[in-house]
Amino acid sequence: MFTTEPDLHERCFSKGGVLCKSQKRLRRVWSITRQTRKKNTSNGYHFVLGQFTKEFGRRRIDSITSEETFSFLAFLTGAKKQSTRYSRCAHLRAFFNHILDRYKLSFANPCDTLIIKRVFRPARIGIRTVIDRETIDEIIYGSLKIRDRLILELQARAGMRIGEVLKLTPNDIDGVKVTIRNPKSGREQETVFITRRISERLRNYIKDRNIGLDERVFPMSYNGARLLVKRAGRSRGLNLTPHDLRRHAATFASRSGVPLEVVSKVILRHRNLSTTQRYLGKVSESEAASWIDRIYE
Repeated sequence: MFTTEPDLHERCFSKGGVLCKSQKRLRRVWSITRQTRKKNTSNGYHFVLGQFTKEFGRRRIDSITSEETFSFLAFLTGAKKQSTRYSRCAHLRAFFNHILDRYKLSFANPCDTLIIKRVFRPARIGIRTVIDRETIDEIIYGSLKIRDRLILELQARAGMRIGEVLKLTPNDIDGVKVTIRNPKSGREQETVFITRRISERLRNYIKDRNIGLDERVFPMSYNGARLLVKRAGRSRGLNLTPHDLRRHAATFASRSGVPLEVVSKVILRHRNLSTTQRYLGKVSESEAASWIDRIYE
């Protein structure tokens, strides 16, 4: 079991402890993630620390070397995407930092070596191409099925994630307000605002198909919706993804003069502005000059 001194085992495994062998008691690692309620983050910690406990659960925690930690992370992540490799390492590093801080221990965090930082570095984010309004309009209006058009509009006009669109029920729609249940942010619910035209088309779509109040408006899989978006993009020679539509909603609003706070908190529903800024497209020199002229002339 993890220990560095005779009484540390009792402190780790007593009520409110942070680590234990069984999966049932391993849930106490929630104390590490108590500052965030994001479900995916919590699940990430549970997975990494569950595997870590199986591998090193009967070792002195201060005897685990950086070489063993590197091998463990390499085995755990394998051929995963760089973003996944980084997050797995970040979870383990946070656990060690938590133990070091809580129990005032003096050994070095084995995740802080140069080789681990290089191999499990954050994924590089390239410059995202933002699709212009005219092209998006052509894609939406070119959709022959009302279902396809609604799915595209809810993403491109309201900034909804594809998963949120697919979970939508008539009970969630109240005029121009749409309630998102169990959103990605970890909140209990969030509110999305749609245009009156989209709201009217949604109501007619639901009425014509006699969809029950608790039934999904669009009962299709994520892969099916993703293929729908890709086919719509190919009609205009684009490799379109659902997230491109959400990014367009944010960028178009920003370029139209909507305050960044509104784009962030209302359209994208981000917790902080720095996350929103990564969504917005790169501003060209001509566009920058045009905005300056518009502001000061």
